[in-house]
Amino acid sequence: MGEAHAIAKGGWLFDPHRRRNDFGFFGPDSPTWKVWTNPTALIGFQRSVVLEHFDPFLTAAVADERGIYTDPRGRLDGTLSYFLLAAVGDSRAAIEASETLLRVHAKATGIEPISGKRYSANDPASQLWIHVTGWHSVLKCYEMYGPGKLSAADEARYWTESAMAAELQTCKAADIPKSRDQVRDYFAATRPRLCSSERAVEAMHYLLRTPYSSGGLPLWGLSRLIAPATIASLPKWMRQLGDFDQTRLLDRAVVPAVRPVVAVTTSPRIELAIIKAVLPMTHAVLAQHYFGKPPVEAETLTPAQARELYSVRSVTA
Repeated sequence: MGEAHAIAKGGWLFDPHRRRNDFGFFGPDSPTWKVWTNPTALIGFQRSVVLEHFDPFLTAAVADERGIYTDPRGRLDGTLSYFLLAAVGDSRAAIEASETLLRVHAKATGIEPISGKRYSANDPASQLWIHVTGWHSVLKCYEMYGPGKLSAADEARYWTESAMAAELQTCKAADIPKSRDQVRDYFAATRPRLCSSERAVEAMHYLLRTPYSSGGLPLWGLSRLIAPATIASLPKWMRQLGDFDQTRLLDRAVVPAVRPVVAVTTSPRIELAIIKAVLPMTHAVLAQHYFGKPPVEAETLTPAQARELYSVRSVTA
């Protein structure tokens, strides 16, 4: 009962005891499965939620909702478990989670105070920033602190799979980068509209080192342990803009210190033990991935095929 309650708090009800229908969108041989289940994904995730706040419209949405401050574990758990369901969950769970997220985001609207323009959490441009920074950050930290670079073929496939996962959000298909070069071009094109603010700096510092009073001991400890690795993975201009830079000496010490820890925690049972204390829903998704029964059908689906089968709109039409 306690586990089910914690899982439901993540934003949608995920049943870890339901047998998976299929392999989801990518399957066991995919680079997405390899990258997103590595312990380095925790560093990449912290990196991505910090980067989100360089988008002033996302900063406004987060600041107005205050969810990361009132329930940091629940919000972070819900976000990471959503990314994981899209990456390694079965197609039904991914569709259900994405549609719940769209309904939740539909309520998050308001005025961005710097520009005076209206924001919406479901805005395609903001959703694309969330998606690209998430998938790029997780791959970046996999390369920097984990097994290293993917082969050229696997990297090309990873970005193709990333574009498929973006179909679950409101991103415009034509805008989704599908290669590392296109990701670089996307970041270059997006940089001029990125900025910082008092509320953005507050959120970034909070996510890098979550206070004990709001996050509890597990999140307080984990956020501080991985923050130096997260910061070391970021370009200098971002650190200065976000006012969370660190010394070059610490940068140099981080990689050789983190890699052996990652190697040890690559064991699924050790990885799950660490995550369970902090992110229960994420733990449930990963536990099913590692130790759940084989899916009913050993197949992958496209997001369009899955939507036809499992979308609330399709089912009730």
